[in-house]
Parts: sequence; C-alpha cells; structure tokens
Amino acid sequence: MANSKVLLDVKDVSLSFGGLDALKNVSYQVTEGELFAVIGPNGAGKTSIFNCLNAVYKPQTGSAKLDGVELLDLRPADTAELGIARTFQNLALFTNLSVIDNLMLGRHHLLRSGPISGPLWWGKARREEEVQRRRCAEIADFLDLADHGSMPVGALPYGVQKRIEMGRALAMEPRLLLLDEPVAGMNQEETEETAHHILQIRRELGIATLLVEHQMDLVMDLADRVMVLDFGQVVAIGEPAEIQRNERVHQVYLGGAS
Repeated sequence: MANSKVLLDVKDVSLSFGGLDALKNVSYQVTEGELFAVIGPNGAGKTSIFNCLNAVYKPQTGSAKLDGVELLDLRPADTAELGIARTFQNLALFTNLSVIDNLMLGRHHLLRSGPISGPLWWGKARREEEVQRRRCAEIADFLDLADHGSMPVGALPYGVQKRIEMGRALAMEPRLLLLDEPVAGMNQEETEETAHHILQIRRELGIATLLVEHQMDLVMDLADRVMVLDFGQVVAIGEPAEIQRNERVHQVYLGGAS
C-alpha cells in the first residue's frame, strides 16, 4: 500500500474525559482501498477512534483529515456527507421494517427531493426513490441478502442482521467504512461468511475500511496493516506478520513475552 494515496490522515489526536485519557497523541494513516485494523484490550480506545472520526466525540487536540478535509470540526451529519459510514458493536436496526427499508435509511443523505414532492411521493420524488430502491436491491444482492429483501429484520437470524447493518453502511456510498466488531457474537459459519463479504468490499468496491475487531485470526487474515492500542496509546503499526512478531504486542495481550 506504500504507493497508494493517503485518504485518512490522523495526527496527534488526544481525547480525555475528566482525568481519564481515552486517546493519547494517536497518529496513523489509511490509504485508499486499504483494510486497516485496530486492535487492543478492552478499554484501549478503539471505539473512541471511531467516535472521533464521525464527530460523536471532539478531541481536545490533534487533527483528522479525510482527503484533506478536517473532520474534527464537523457534525456527524457532515461526516456522512463527506463519505464516512459506520456500523456499531450493538445492532441499531429497525426490526419492524424490511431489509430494503433498512438499507434505504443509508440513502437518506443522497435524496434531493423537496419538502412537498417528498411526502406526497410524486414526480421527481417518486422517480428518485425508485432509483434508490434499485440500488439497495443491488447492495442486498452483493451481500447475499436478496432472499430476505422484503422480510422484517426482526424475524432474521443475528448473523444476517449484522450483515444488514453492514449493508446500510454501504448504502451510504462511503469512501471510508468503519466496521466496529462486525463478527461479535457470531458462530464460526457466520464469521467466515462476514469475513468473505469484508474482503469482497475491499476487492470489488475498493472502499477503504477501518476495522475494529477482537478475533485475532480474522484480523491477521484480512488486514493490510494493523494498529495496536493500549490505554489510548499506539503500541505498534505494521503488517500482520510484523505485529505477530512484536514483543511489545505480546506483552499487551499476554502480560509478558511470547
């Protein structure tokens, strides 16, 4: 990835809550099309990184730029407009709505219908929604969700629901995809299927992905590079093989040398 263009450039980001430091001078870069993983023990600051990038938290110091645009001064809606989409550790779906309707929520910021034609669903608004629904159907097919398209989400298995959340993020047409523990709570079959789709997103769509995950086998198999955090500080950044050989990383996870 050395010759790829830098998409996300984070420099010296520090975030604290009262006397507790969540992040301390964290710096890293993600290049276009890269799958960049963030690992670390519980409480290391992994989710705080995501919360800073999509403007849920505002760091006290530092800079985070997406293709040259500063993110830390924006609102969450602004980061979506710039092309940042996110999934969450816990499901945040509308269980009474269909798969397609849940995916359509990711298209909201792309709709351009006016306040009159939109609610009345006529003319330009109707044509626009039909186009967006077709795009959502394509995303559902891409993630092997087409057979569930009209079903209420609450009636579907947990692993499928996690994939729908990923699909809703893809429906936002992101340039940077933030995946927060995408296989948490899944069985082995569901994990392997999700891993396949994460690779598919990278290879076929070319979307840069920032992945937070606890399953080390998955991270080492999927990631181009890995950043290790401990108590809000960067311990190491490198390719998976480098990280696996790093004695400091072994100390963070195991309390001593490997």
